[in-house]
Amino acid sequence: MTFKVHIESGARDFTVATGESIIDAAARQGVMLPYGCRNGLCGACKGRVVAGQVDYGAYSVYALSEQEKAAGLALFCQARPLTDITIEPRSSGADGQDTVVKRLPCRVEKKELLAPDVMRLYLKLPNTERLLYVAGQYINIILRDGRRRSFSMAGMSPPQHGLVELHIAKVAGGEFTGHVFGGMKEKDILRIEGPLGDFTLRKGSARPIIFLAAGTGFAPIKAIIEEALAQGIQRPMYLYWGATARAGLYLESVVQGWMSEAGNLSYVPVLSRPAPKDHWQGKRGYVQDAAVTDFPDLHGFEVYASGAPAMINAARQTCLAHGLLPGYFYFDAFEFANDRVSL
Repeated sequence: MTFKVHIESGARDFTVATGESIIDAAARQGVMLPYGCRNGLCGACKGRVVAGQVDYGAYSVYALSEQEKAAGLALFCQARPLTDITIEPRSSGADGQDTVVKRLPCRVEKKELLAPDVMRLYLKLPNTERLLYVAGQYINIILRDGRRRSFSMAGMSPPQHGLVELHIAKVAGGEFTGHVFGGMKEKDILRIEGPLGDFTLRKGSARPIIFLAAGTGFAPIKAIIEEALAQGIQRPMYLYWGATARAGLYLESVVQGWMSEAGNLSYVPVLSRPAPKDHWQGKRGYVQDAAVTDFPDLHGFEVYASGAPAMINAARQTCLAHGLLPGYFYFDAFEFANDRVSL
């Protein structure tokens, strides 16, 4: 049995087989909908079910709250139609602006080891192609069999260069990251899909911002801060970057450069388990705990958090407990993707 999916915005309809998720069916038929982890953890695929019924599947309550569910929202990576449905996908861009999602070949222009377990990749786009990118968004790298690996963009060079910057953490047993740290060579060709995601700066606000980055969660926050500084945004910004040991703060020289240029940016490094060789005298623990120690009342703030789902969940709970309004917590949660094939 199949069910028909109609997209409210007027994009072409597609069908979903019994037991198939909306995202999987859309990708199989070449319909681009925003998504991220595909595990029901990040919320990037969240959209509205305007008409019809779905099985909501398994998901994190931090990605889809009961209030959101009652309001008609669902995670399209988990939701499976039970009838014909009409949906309204979340905008894949910033501040309600649609993003043009492309699938492109790209070349590995440069590999740079930033830390023993962090590799910086520069990917060169074709000379005739551009990504309409907003700082904080991510791309998917499409593997040979159609599986995706999602990585936030740490920045993009001016259009004439067409270089996408990624920070990739080495994962034990990870197929793609093992290749990045092993056999991948400069000039290799990859396929990418993007830009995707709405972890982007809300420019209509004047609230001070607290950035919480854990490990390579620094990548999209780096892009957002650089864009804010380039545009002369004067809102107070406070960056808390956490890692296990000192080597995990792999681009502190870049942060120090920002500090010398901008009087509205503050930086607090935080280590959870510093090694004796680090001779660490700074804050210890987790970034969200360090932030609320300095700012116990977050009522007037916005928080942008990037890291693994466990960090995002802990940061959300901590920030809400200290007065942050729920609508001002923005996050980019990354997790191992399900190995499902989209043709």
